[in-house]
Amino acid sequence: MKKVISLLLAVVMLVATLGLFTACSSDQQVSADFKIGFIFLHDENSTYDKNFLEAAEAATAELGLKPEQVIFKTNIPEGNECYEAAADLADQGCNIVFANSFGHEPYMLKAAKEFPEVEFCHATGTMAHTENVPNFHNAFASIYEGRYLAGIAAGMKLNEMIESGKITADQAKMGYVGAYTYAEVVSGYTSFYLGAKSVCPSVTMEVQFTGSWYDEALEKEAATKLLSNNCVLISQHADSMGAPTACENAGVPNVSYNGSTQSACPNTFIISSRIDWAPYYKYIINQNLKGEAIAADWCEGFEVGSVKLTDINENVAAKGTKEAIEDAKAKLIAGEIHVFDTATFTVEGKKLDSYMADVDTDANYEKDTEVIADGYFHESEYRSAPYFDLQIDGITLLNSKF
Repeated sequence: MKKVISLLLAVVMLVATLGLFTACSSDQQVSADFKIGFIFLHDENSTYDKNFLEAAEAATAELGLKPEQVIFKTNIPEGNECYEAAADLADQGCNIVFANSFGHEPYMLKAAKEFPEVEFCHATGTMAHTENVPNFHNAFASIYEGRYLAGIAAGMKLNEMIESGKITADQAKMGYVGAYTYAEVVSGYTSFYLGAKSVCPSVTMEVQFTGSWYDEALEKEAATKLLSNNCVLISQHADSMGAPTACENAGVPNVSYNGSTQSACPNTFIISSRIDWAPYYKYIINQNLKGEAIAADWCEGFEVGSVKLTDINENVAAKGTKEAIEDAKAKLIAGEIHVFDTATFTVEGKKLDSYMADVDTDANYEKDTEVIADGYFHESEYRSAPYFDLQIDGITLLNSKF
């Protein structure tokens, strides 16, 4: 027996010495030739891409991957450059290739068909559940729940402003800087608004679109327009510091997205919601290591840490904000409340008990799936990417050409 034990120890020491495997927190073993490649639309200067980059660095470090096993490609446009980047990563021996922008999807799908031995994972996309390409996958998170909670923080701030006499109840108008009129953005600004409305019933909101995911000048211009329209609090679904900077300059409260802006905007930042992509990265790596299938559509939330809120800026937030958020979060997790409860909003003055959404992507954007049941709109349950595209009462779109 002693000889057997000695032999096993020798083998373990030899493997460690040769560096044939690296440790993995999931009890899997990562082969030294395992690689994962990441494709990002921008770089760390974009709050959106920085969020993905930091999650990738954290997840791969936790799993014990060495720097040479992780390849980043930044500033990859939503065009054939994405296919070229994906093909290059496959040629470099990547087991998994991940891309982070909606417009990357057709190029990732093209690469998946060309390299069937490589897993291609794409954030925010809509096609995996209908394309049935075994090595092509979509992922998102229930960020609408995070935005709802951030909206509660906004509503609490509005109530404070009303109670102090700074504004009247009918002046509780928020502004929102949106990139495009995609369902992802509509879902986000609507959930934010409904969160605010849940604590401040008189709130209204205006939305200004920029037609770009990342354009600091346009985003600042959009926020400035909203401020000139007497919006007393601003939030956004856009990726630069344009809107937060405009708010800090004007001294107007701001709820940001994808990370805290407190250091740059200490006098106006309240809170931010974001998707933490680390749980998904660890999931796809572990599935690959185990030789098990990666879900075609993956969407998780607070329970696994995929949706997070930053720390509250107590110097700006209203008193009681933390407690209100924690209470609502617990009820969301327990299923006691739903973000898109049809009792909480109307469309053209009417409450909805039925709605067909465009869940299965097609060229004609046909409505194909009933998504209202049990009194609420079932967001991100029939595919991972948002499909809430209703224009509810209380929200005014200042421009909608994008």
